[in-house]
Amino acid sequence: MKNFKTVLLLILLCVCFTSKAQNAETPKRYIPIDPKTNCQLRYSYFPNLYAYFDNLKNVYYYQLNGEWQTAPELPKHYGGYSLFNGGRVAITNFDDENPQQFIKIHKKLYPYNSKGRYSNTTASN
Repeated sequence: MKNFKTVLLLILLCVCFTSKAQNAETPKRYIPIDPKTNCQLRYSYFPNLYAYFDNLKNVYYYQLNGEWQTAPELPKHYGGYSLFNGGRVAITNFDDENPQQFIKIHKKLYPYNSKGRYSNTTASN
C-alpha cells in the first residue's frame, strides 16, 4: 500500500509539472494584414535610426559597426530616442525574413526628418 501511494504521488507530480510546461507556451500574436498587398504589417522602419522592428518576433534589426544585429532591445547608444514619439513607418509589402535587404530603398523613400513626421506612413518597395 505504501508503494502504491508513492507511485500515485509521483504520477501526480509529473502531471502537475507537464501541465505547467504546456501553459508556458508563448501565445501567437495577431498581426494585421494590409488588404492592398495581402502582407502582414510585420515590420516598422525607423528612418532616423536606420533600424527595423519585427512585430512578430519582438526584436530590432540595426547596424553596429557595419554589421546587422538582432536584439530584443536597442543598444544603449540609441538612448534618449523615444520609439513612440519619433518617426515610424509601417512596411506594408514585405512580411518575410531579413527586412534589412531593403534599407537602401527605405532610406530613399523615407529620408530622416528631424521633426519625425512623415506624410506617408506606409511603405512600398
